[in-house]
Amino acid sequence: MNPIHEHLLGQTRRHFLKRSGLALGAAALGSLLNDDLFASGSSSSPGIAPHLPHFAPRAKQVIYLHMVGAPSHLDLFDYKPVLEQYDGKPCPQEFLDGKRFAFLRGHPSLAASRFKFSRHGQSGQEISELLPNLARVADDIAIVKSLRTDEFNHGPAQLFLHTGFGRPGRPSFGSWVNYGLGSENKNLPAYVVLLSGALAGAGTSLWSTGFLPSVYQGIQFRSTGDPVVFLSNPEGHSRADRRRLLDAVEALNQQQLAAVGDPEIATRISQYEMAFRMQMSVPELVDISKESPQTLAMYGAQPGKASFANNCLLARRLIERGVRVVQLFDSDWDHHRDIATALPRKCRDVDQGMAALVQDLKQRGLLEETLVVWGGEFGRTPMQQTDSGDSQKTKPGRDHHKDAFTMWMAGGGVKPGITYGKTDDFGYNIVEKPVHVHDLNATVLHLLGLDHERLTYKYQGREFRLTDVHGELVKGLLA
Repeated sequence: MNPIHEHLLGQTRRHFLKRSGLALGAAALGSLLNDDLFASGSSSSPGIAPHLPHFAPRAKQVIYLHMVGAPSHLDLFDYKPVLEQYDGKPCPQEFLDGKRFAFLRGHPSLAASRFKFSRHGQSGQEISELLPNLARVADDIAIVKSLRTDEFNHGPAQLFLHTGFGRPGRPSFGSWVNYGLGSENKNLPAYVVLLSGALAGAGTSLWSTGFLPSVYQGIQFRSTGDPVVFLSNPEGHSRADRRRLLDAVEALNQQQLAAVGDPEIATRISQYEMAFRMQMSVPELVDISKESPQTLAMYGAQPGKASFANNCLLARRLIERGVRVVQLFDSDWDHHRDIATALPRKCRDVDQGMAALVQDLKQRGLLEETLVVWGGEFGRTPMQQTDSGDSQKTKPGRDHHKDAFTMWMAGGGVKPGITYGKTDDFGYNIVEKPVHVHDLNATVLHLLGLDHERLTYKYQGREFRLTDVHGELVKGLLA
């Protein structure tokens, strides 16, 4: 059993109960609501109290912006003037031999970007005209142009990015971080998920605990209605009514915990109490109308409206309150056709909000301790994709591409204003400083003070980790 596992879960029921400040038959409520116990790292749930990292961290928390469907690196960050010379010409055969594509068939033509690129800031970062707001914070971000993954379809690639494995069942990135570091706020979940648009193809597995204890689960906040399902009391019932109900349920759960010592029962107790406390903390948290008019305008946020901009502002508010991991999933980036119209529309949805997030964190002194990560599950091909119908051939898009794509990072110990890695003249193959998804995750964990090789959990006789049996720290990204 690894040291973190022993620290979090204990080795025996007796040790677990002692560490929780509980004795057999004692009520859990006192310890769950006791600020001193929380502050000292003692609690009835292993996922509540903060835990020591392996080494001094550069970042305390993460905001992860996932563009579901995979934006085209060739049209946003990886400018290829040579590709313009071959626009509309048949794709080189070597690009096709031995390759698997999701939808491309036959012998497709090459397609240059239809959008202009310019250099920005003192760093000279090259960014598409579709992201004018992000261009204004170019000196604060690191653009990684040499990402690669093992999966070429959406669901598996999303899972691979966030769990290190292309099939359901493994813990998500946020759950691993929650497991390793715990929370710094007893009134909010350590791991929060926000959606704008439809659910990703991999579904809720993207924030699942997998085989980790369920206390590390990501909690989805909704954009309309109760931020969390059943957060409000039923009509005609008061907060005192709910308190009496929870006390009765807690007493029964405590009896069962004493009898069998199952940590999942302790998790259940703590989560009921967390939900009770969230009734007070969450409504204030999600009320972004309390922000200044200047801040709302900077993000392009509109109180009461579901949007990516609102979620970016909410992410900052969550981070300010000690939430460890906030993940934003924005849908509809899968542009197999009509990329000339669809991509600008999606960029308008996110550009202002994500740039404002970096700017806002920086001016509040939070960017140094907050890591921001942006990207999709893979890239797009330099070959154009057209539908079979003649009416659609004038509106081409791009197919999935796993061998090269771009992400950007900011804050939290990342070297700002750099471009890392390089692809060939067609944006098709990596030619300098390749970064595998496992390398990316190893680096993000490192910035949080966690060694990806030591952050393990024993399941079915094997020690598992987020980076599977691979992954190397990308030292060139560290400030």
